[in-house]
Amino acid sequence: MPNIGALLRAEISRLCRREVRKEVAGVKKVSASYRRDIAALKRQVSALRRNAAFLEKRTKIPSNSQSLALPNRPVRFVAKGLRSLRARLGLSAAQLAALLGVSEQSIYNWETKKAVPRREQLAAIIAMRGIGKRDAHARLDSVKSSRATRSKKGLR
Repeated sequence: MPNIGALLRAEISRLCRREVRKEVAGVKKVSASYRRDIAALKRQVSALRRNAAFLEKRTKIPSNSQSLALPNRPVRFVAKGLRSLRARLGLSAAQLAALLGVSEQSIYNWETKKAVPRREQLAAIIAMRGIGKRDAHARLDSVKSSRATRSKKGLR
């Protein structure tokens, strides 16, 4: 006949293991859920980083956000070139003015050779040469939305 103490000890350890297993099962489920969430977030972060790198390359904006600068070579302004740039991008004079941060009258004066752009505007025009129609319209939308946001806040 087995010892009652040994039987009691075996039964108690079996019940303890069962209770511990019940408690740990919930923790395991939650832990697995957290691991899945973390893995999904890591995938999302890497996708966003790839997208950011692609967009940075596409817009050709330096990462340290340097201001626009003229190239080292001499640059001359040609009114006909501005007109053809505007036509190639499919922009009106008002839209181009919004993108460059000048008035519509300035665009008109530049295109009719009544005036020439300053160095800052010339640098902005040179930067516009490297973008396409989609990028120009995307930038225009962002300029319009930022102006709308500023006007809602009461800023100009």
